[in-house]
Amino acid sequence: MFDWLGVIVSPLNRVLFVVGADHVTWAELLGFLTGGLCVWLTVRSSVLNFPVGILNSAFFLALFAYAALWADAALQIVFVALGGLGWWRWVRPGRAWVVTVRWASSRTVVVCLAFVVVVTPLLTVVLRAADDSAPFWDALTTALSLAAQWLLNAKRVQTWWFWVAADLVYVPLYAAKHLTLTSAIYVLFFAMCLLGLKAWRAEAALVERADVAELALR
Repeated sequence: MFDWLGVIVSPLNRVLFVVGADHVTWAELLGFLTGGLCVWLTVRSSVLNFPVGILNSAFFLALFAYAALWADAALQIVFVALGGLGWWRWVRPGRAWVVTVRWASSRTVVVCLAFVVVVTPLLTVVLRAADDSAPFWDALTTALSLAAQWLLNAKRVQTWWFWVAADLVYVPLYAAKHLTLTSAIYVLFFAMCLLGLKAWRAEAALVERADVAELALR
């Protein structure tokens, strides 16, 4: 299945060196480097996280297609689209496009959780039919990551909750697939997500105080 994709990404899947049982390819190495940079930029609320993230998605698309993790591979295409939307949203804000760091409403969080609960079993069925190597876990991380990316595009603090949950699954999933370097970067992602949560909570608190001060002056 998806033989055409294998032809396209094969140059990126040339083995460079071996780490344990992991035959590290260009795709995995470049995904490691751009992934770490992307999360660091996101923690700093830098808009540059979006172009770097799009590059990261391209490298991981090649890697996951090679590993037959079809949902993760398809997710990278969605990430490219959402990354482009988020990039435009952060650079060109308007009244309908709030880009300051804030807490998402309880309703928004419930909708995101409901999305994960509904999409995970549906996608699991699809992935089983597509001979995915880890259908349930692949589906779960896909749903969590989509919810996280949506919250990231709106600069909502809870984005980090969903990234942390996804990373807790990604680490053992990629280790089991002998993607040692990728598993290691997701350990780093997990740690950086905790830093991001702390930084964004502090930034959201400053925004809330500014809002209160502005209301008091009216």
